[in-house]
Amino acid sequence: MERRRWIALAVAIVLVFMSLGARLVFFVASENFSKIFSFEMNDLNVDETIIRNGSITEKIAVIHLDGAIIDAGSTGFLVEGYDHDAMLAMIERAFADKMVDGIVLKVDSPGGGVYETAQIYRKIVEGKEEYDKPFYVSMGSMAASGGYYVSAPADKIFAESSTITGSIGVIMQNTNFSGLAERYGVTFNTIKSGKHKDIMSSTREMTDEEREILQSIIDEMYDEFVRVIAEGRSMDEADVRRIGDGRIYTGLQAKEINLVDEIGNLDDAIDQMMEDHGLKDATVVEYNYTPGFFSSFGLQVKGLFDDMSELKMIQQLLVESDQPRAYYMY
Repeated sequence: MERRRWIALAVAIVLVFMSLGARLVFFVASENFSKIFSFEMNDLNVDETIIRNGSITEKIAVIHLDGAIIDAGSTGFLVEGYDHDAMLAMIERAFADKMVDGIVLKVDSPGGGVYETAQIYRKIVEGKEEYDKPFYVSMGSMAASGGYYVSAPADKIFAESSTITGSIGVIMQNTNFSGLAERYGVTFNTIKSGKHKDIMSSTREMTDEEREILQSIIDEMYDEFVRVIAEGRSMDEADVRRIGDGRIYTGLQAKEINLVDEIGNLDDAIDQMMEDHGLKDATVVEYNYTPGFFSSFGLQVKGLFDDMSELKMIQQLLVESDQPRAYYMY
């Protein structure tokens, strides 16, 4: 009995930490770390690296979208990783810059949060409508789910033959610890204002009514995904739903079903834009971002914090593990 009580106590500590402690750890780490070492977007420097020399009167901008599209806060200058605010800022700048004649977005992403993905999509659509610049996408090893969502409004989509894309759909998951807790005699006390306030809680079984509520949300988000593809690719919604059951496709398969225009790499996409829009002498630049204030100091000490980007993502996932958040994610 004594051993069983100690096991129960250990399990209780683990469960409490995962449901409450992770939130505190993430809050302290992200809030304090960001306040000290991160900066507002008006401190962002977008640097241009020339990758092809050409005319000073014509320019094509290449923007790289790498990693999961999740807003975990600014990575700051000490760590590398996907920075959502910086990505939005680079897209906005490329469209607004009068010296930029065309934009190529290099996408290498499994997707991400529904909200963040939609933000990037809207930024692209608004830029195209306001500035009427050619916008092409070059897919890397993966441009799945949300990675495809942000690619859909492109004038042309290029993919490698082995690119993994598709995964059209929405997913929402959580972990239920109630069986494990019951086995070791751990109970949870919840005080709530309504019966659905703790919907998708990790401490109890989900009811049929709650499942229907969440499914209705997922269906609504899926409908929006379908609309985005149908509009961007000039397809019937019925055809999008037929191929958009969550499965993945290779680049070659995606071309056969009109999700991709051409098989090729980034250079092919750039060459095609030059040919299509009379930009054969254009200079091609890559956008890179760094926080403006103390950026040189950050480069000197970044090596001391190489693992912080991964740690921050782990913290984010721990915080969201018991939250009903939807993803366009493969």
